[in-house]
Amino acid sequence: MAIGQMTRVSLPYPTTWDIQASFGGRPTTLGTLSIQGVTHNQLIGSVNFRGTPLAIRGTWNEAARQIAFDSPFASFAGTMFFRDDPQIQLRHYVLQGQVRMKPPSIRAGETGTWTATTHVRMR
Repeated sequence: MAIGQMTRVSLPYPTTWDIQASFGGRPTTLGTLSIQGVTHNQLIGSVNFRGTPLAIRGTWNEAARQIAFDSPFASFAGTMFFRDDPQIQLRHYVLQGQVRMKPPSIRAGETGTWTATTHVRMR
């Protein structure tokens, strides 16, 4: 790639991500995040922490690479990063940010961090 040439990277979909949430510095919840689509910056998908997929709706800001979405129990906001691994032809994506639990969760009011990862074959 020539100096000054940029690679434009969008939020990949449909994709399934491994997601982990931590509260008080301790990893407490593991699950999956499914992103089915993004249309006009509106994101749809599901999150599954306890065996039942819960619908999510949110926003994706392409220019800032920022995501925000709500599930029935929590609100998530974060930023996307990526790294290419040409040797194995994979692009590694990472979403990370803040999570705030909301009623009816027993953790309502608690805040923490979350990280989600997925890998997509490079073209």
